[in-house]
Amino acid sequence: MRTPLARYGAAAAVLSLTLCAPDPAPARAATTTPTTIPARNTAEGAGAELAARRAAARPLAFGTCPAAEGLPAPVRCALLRVPLDYARPDGPQISLTVSRVPATGRRTTRRQGALVYNPGGPGASGTFFPMVAGLPEWQRISAAYDLVGYAPRGVGGSAPLSCRSADDHARAPRQVPAAPSAAYKRQRIAEARAYARGCAERGGAALPYYSTLNNARDLHVLRAALGEPKLSFFGASYGTYYGAVYATLYPGHVRRMVFDSAVDPDPRRIWYRNNLGQSAAFERRWYDFRAWAARHHTTYRLGATPAAVRASYEKVREAVARRPAGGVVGTGELQAAYLKAAYYDEVWPMRAAALTAFLAGDPKPLVEQAAPDPAAAAADENATAVYTAVLCNDAPWPGDFAVWDRDHTELARRAPFETWANAWLNLPCAYWPVSPRQQPVEVGGQPGRLPRTLILAAERDAATPYRGALELQRRLGPEAALVTERGAGTHGVAGGRNACVDRHLERYLLTGHTAGRRSGCAPHPEPAPVSLDGGAAATRGSLLPPAV
Repeated sequence: MRTPLARYGAAAAVLSLTLCAPDPAPARAATTTPTTIPARNTAEGAGAELAARRAAARPLAFGTCPAAEGLPAPVRCALLRVPLDYARPDGPQISLTVSRVPATGRRTTRRQGALVYNPGGPGASGTFFPMVAGLPEWQRISAAYDLVGYAPRGVGGSAPLSCRSADDHARAPRQVPAAPSAAYKRQRIAEARAYARGCAERGGAALPYYSTLNNARDLHVLRAALGEPKLSFFGASYGTYYGAVYATLYPGHVRRMVFDSAVDPDPRRIWYRNNLGQSAAFERRWYDFRAWAARHHTTYRLGATPAAVRASYEKVREAVARRPAGGVVGTGELQAAYLKAAYYDEVWPMRAAALTAFLAGDPKPLVEQAAPDPAAAAADENATAVYTAVLCNDAPWPGDFAVWDRDHTELARRAPFETWANAWLNLPCAYWPVSPRQQPVEVGGQPGRLPRTLILAAERDAATPYRGALELQRRLGPEAALVTERGAGTHGVAGGRNACVDRHLERYLLTGHTAGRRSGCAPHPEPAPVSLDGGAAATRGSLLPPAV
């Protein structure tokens, strides 16, 4: 449940693909919604049903993807038209980019319809997803399902949202103090206000309509346009939340639903308290990385205890605060790079090796891993804009910085690694120019309305802490099954890391059955260390690009 795109890992280039030209967004800035929230929800629900009926009568026209998009055959592309505002289904329309590979086993395997995927964010595109059809781990699933990805509203070519220039977004180095002073807090408040104004100026009248509720409605229209009476959906990270909202709004249109690394859907936690919980969990996962590096002290020489490894990291932090590495890696870039180690353990060897090299006088590996990528600046800015708009529109946030200051100061005493960085990322929501805010959906299935669903979770996941999986299972009811990867913490459980988890996923998607209400898998193996002579750690399988 995070953006920016720079945190996506090796799949960043793939995740940034867009398929079709964007529609222009209206230019008028919006500061209010025109009617009360309950009235709008009623009108928007009716509008979504009308849009879905129209989409069912106009199937998507898939054609060759533009070569510039980098999606190879047999991936095909189409545009899905949806209302900007579902309360006005005949008003302005936007186009969402959709990609598909048809089921590969049509002559030997019963086709089970389309499987739609979203990798999270908010702000991430799933248009890469059909390419997993060629991976061994997906062979049986891709034989039975058309694999469908798409870019949600605001993302990539789907009526893209921007809040500032790519150059401003990518400006480096950023020097961020570990313990912010009163003056620095005032600076970040001013920056948050300016960012929110930029979203209003660039987003115009469209800004209120980037939301989870509209993402769920768009998914309803996409299901109809694909010709599917019921949806089969695989959502990761934030994708689990709007998948759960979809299941709440449209329980009669659910066939299969996989929730990988679940957001806690409790309305009281959307989104301010979820982010506090995330920061606390990142501290635990940061410890896991340091403990792993300490176990491999003979390779990395960073220290034989987690505390000693932290001291080595702090030496690097102090050094780049004085003199940015390569002129572009300050404390902000360092923090963002090592936050990725709290998401995905496959980056642990390269992150540890970069610290070792830096302390030995070679900053090049750190610069290579932490410096902003100019080629990704526009996509990263877009992803951050969508992340901010969706979270700010979805729910009320504290409007008084004194509340943020109190909560984050207290939390930072026991979880300093990510607490303030998370606060600064989300602070524009305190000054968001859309009013009134939506109220979060009370996620939950009515007894007997939902079929069997599958939740996948890692016990030490920090981006979406494990309590979220337990809460989602409770809310979805007795037909929701939970598979836990015990003792593991990588964000995004399915897709090649753990064969046990993948067997549960495959069984569910192909048969609709699970191993019971709760079951578990041993953790996937920890990464092997990378020796400083350039030897590489062993790789595991063909990974699905990471959940965000």
